[in-house]
Formats: sequence, structure tokens, C-alpha cells
Amino acid sequence: MPTLNKIGTVLSRSHHIPATDPALRRLRIALTGFFAVDGFLFAGWVVRIPAIKDQVGASAGQLGLALLGVSAGAVATMVLTGRLCRAFGSERVTVVTGAMLAVSIALPPRTHSALALGLVLLCFGISYGGLNVAMNSVAVDLVAALRRPVMSSFHAAYSLGGLLGSGIGGLLAPHLSPATHLLLLTPIGLVAVAAAGRVLLAHPLRRPGGEPISTRQAGRTGPAARAGRDEATDRAAAEAPVAASPAPARTRAQSTGLLVAVFGLIAGCTAYGEGALAEWGPLHIQQDLHGGPGIAAAGYSAVTLAMTLGRLSGTALLERLGQTRALVLGGLTACTGMLVGALAPYLPLVMVGFALTGLGLANLFPTAIARAGELTGPSGVAAASTLGYGGLLLGPPSIGFLTDAFGLPTALTTVAALAAVAAVIAYAVRNSGARPTG
Repeated sequence: MPTLNKIGTVLSRSHHIPATDPALRRLRIALTGFFAVDGFLFAGWVVRIPAIKDQVGASAGQLGLALLGVSAGAVATMVLTGRLCRAFGSERVTVVTGAMLAVSIALPPRTHSALALGLVLLCFGISYGGLNVAMNSVAVDLVAALRRPVMSSFHAAYSLGGLLGSGIGGLLAPHLSPATHLLLLTPIGLVAVAAAGRVLLAHPLRRPGGEPISTRQAGRTGPAARAGRDEATDRAAAEAPVAASPAPARTRAQSTGLLVAVFGLIAGCTAYGEGALAEWGPLHIQQDLHGGPGIAAAGYSAVTLAMTLGRLSGTALLERLGQTRALVLGGLTACTGMLVGALAPYLPLVMVGFALTGLGLANLFPTAIARAGELTGPSGVAAASTLGYGGLLLGPPSIGFLTDAFGLPTALTTVAALAAVAAVIAYAVRNSGARPTG
């Protein structure tokens, strides 16, 4: 049986919940919806960045500073979100931040200066960062209950939502202003959050405070539910090992914390590339290769399509190759693809390079976040997500500064460098921590 976090141990030993349990099925569908909405909304913003850049009259460096608002808001929120999830429940935080993201997506095109854009993107970043930590925390609990490495499937939904969002954005770009386009996304997001949120709130996997709830009790109230909770608590306590001495426990805690940071670093290196491709890839196609808005959107669609396919096959890939081989192969593939995408002088080659990069990056981030969650639960997810999404959100402004100094193609080669770093780190920690195999 694979090594799982404490939630999975309580669920599997106490109740032997099958993967086909109706509550788990509904939870998985609802959570998949949140990941898809997140990708859909973020892609809608991404494909309109070139037009919004022209609207506010920003240089590459000024746009980089404005995009730093997303980074600052998201990273600051991620530090706090783990505590909010423990206090109020990850499901509630997921629903609230999802609604906030749907509303804030309409604000960026209503600005007319780089400063105003940066302030609005700060609000957008707060929503985006909070949602991603909260829904990944729910995902780790659900993966443990399902007892299969299906984290990649949730991130596949994010990529699929991004593919849909970028595709629709490419079609609408020639006909609608950014303000009208992004305003239309708000009601779509709110309806999706309301529909999926009802299921998520009805079947929590944890009570506020972090105590796990059996999925057989999810949605139930009254004496039966309380009796089930008491039974789960009693059995978990009976199966808990005798506490170790304080000194070894502290040593293990420090070692585990270091591993969480390492997996967060892998996620950060990977997410740097995702953020850079999302927000600068379309501009590279328009500015350096003279493609139109539709072609630029198609470039990002190539990335998201490749990532979607990679993540849909992620569970099978991880079970077949193992995590180390899958991570190293992914990092090296992304490195090669990004070098082609950044430096090739022809659009078809750039599209192929972008697609290879997306395929290589596909499973690095979700696997790193899942590994951190296995080690320390929601606190591990919050810590690794902070580092991971920090890379996602710090990547675009970094590319902006490097573009002013060296040009956009050279700046994009940093994505290849960090993908290679992620592969090296994954190989270096191949024998560390728990790793599920099925």
C-alpha cells in the first residue's frame, strides 16, 4: 500500500472507502470544475495582455512592474491561506476566493496607466493565490481518500480551462475590446463557482481546525454523523504509533520541512516557465515574429493543449515510469522545447517548441505539490504552493526586466535553464520522502 498522509491513513483504515464512492465522485467532479474555472479565467486575462499593454501605454519594464502586482498579492495571500484553510475549512476558502477571482477578472482593462493596472492586479493576485492554495489543499485530501496519484488530473482541468479560455479569447480578440471580453467572463465564473461550490461545501473532507472527516460522513448531520466521527477518531487513536522522543521528532520535522522546501523549489522552477509562457509567449509571437493577435493566442493554446494532454496521461505515466524518471524526463523536455521556442526564427518551429515546453512542464508542478502534501498535509501544500506559485507569478515581471536589458528571446531562455534545474533537483532527491506508486 502506498505511503499517504494522515488523512489517507484514517480514511483507508477506518472505512475502506472505495474509489467509486458517490461522495468522492461528486467531490472530484466539483473540484475539477474549480481547477477548470481557474485556468479559464486566467487564460482570458493572459490573451488580452498585449492589448491592455497598448491601452495603458506601458513599456516592457513598466508592464513587468505592473505584473508584479499579481505576484505580490498572490504570494502574500498564500502565506495566509494555509491558516485560513485550517480555521474555516479549505472548501469554504476555495469558494470565496473563486468568486473573488471571477469578479476581479473584469478590472484590468478598465485601467489607463501602468500604476493603476498594477494596483488592480494586486487584487487579482490575492484572489488567484488564495484560490490555488485552497483548492490544492482540498485536492491533496481527496487524492489521499482515492488512494491513487490523480493530482495531475486536476491540473489537467486547469490546463483544459486555459485552452478553452485562450481559444475563446483568440476568437473574440479581433471583435471585442478587452473590457467587454473580460466582463463577460465574470458571470460565467460566478455561475461555475456557485454550482461546484455547493457540492464542495456539502461534502468537506476536513472540519475547521484541520481534523479529518470520513467521506462517508460528508453531507450528513445528526447523531449518526457524530457517532461515525467518534468511531473514526477512536480507531485512528488506537492505530497511532507510540510517540517518539522529542529530539528525534525535531530532527524528523526539520528534515521533512527541508524536503517540502525542495519540492516547493521544483514547483517554483516549473511554474516560472508556465507564467512566462502565459504572459510573454503571445507577446513574443506578436512583437518578435510579427504574428497577429489570433496567432499569438494560438501559441498559448499550443502550450495549454500540450499541458492538458500531458496531465491527462499523468497518472498512467507516473505509475509506469515512477516519479523520478517522469520528473527528470519532463524537465529535460521542457528545457529543449523552450530553447527552440525562444530562439527559432520561424513561427511553426516556435509553436512546436512551445508545445514541447508545455508537455515537459505538465506533471512537474502537480507532482511536487502532491509530494509536499504527503509529507505534512495542508501546511506542506501551502508552503510548496507559496514557492511554486511564487515562481509562476514572479516569472513574468522577471522576464520584463530581462527583456529591457537583453531582448525577449534571450529572456525566455531562462525558462529552459530553470526547467533543467528542476530536473536536476528531482534526480537529487530521488530517494527522499514518501512516494506513491499507485
